[in-house]
Amino acid sequence: MKPTLKLYELTDHFLDVLDDLCEQDLLPDIIALQLEELAGAWEHKALNVARYIKNLEAEAAAVTEAGKRMDARAKTLNRQAANMREYLKHQIEITGMKPPHATDLTLRIQNNPPSVVIHDALRIPADYRRSEIVTTILKAEISTALKAGKTVTGAHLEQGTRLVIG
Repeated sequence: MKPTLKLYELTDHFLDVLDDLCEQDLLPDIIALQLEELAGAWEHKALNVARYIKNLEAEAAAVTEAGKRMDARAKTLNRQAANMREYLKHQIEITGMKPPHATDLTLRIQNNPPSVVIHDALRIPADYRRSEIVTTILKAEISTALKAGKTVTGAHLEQGTRLVIG
């Protein structure tokens, strides 16, 4: 079985052959034939890499979707458990009966730690307040200003590239 080259190896090989062909005094038909052969192998490998990328992205989307469904199911189950717990607690409290016991379960009503209830936030003394200043950089507004030709100190536009696989 012939080992296949990786895309980066094909790229390096293509560039090496291109350099070699430029240094040699060959007929244009021979140069074109060699480049076409190399380009075909490179294109085939590049397309297969792109197919693999699309497959990975599709699988990631499926896993994300399954995770969302599982998260939603977990929230539903937790909400049902909390509702049933509150229902059972309420029934025990209104009957005034002692919570039942079994070998695998022990039920009891327990006091929670005291919690603070704020009934008028404006009357809370300054000793019990903390203020925070939050600074948010408005990138969308900066982008609009820079695109309109305005100068924004400390910022600039930068154009990147990305590979689109359709």
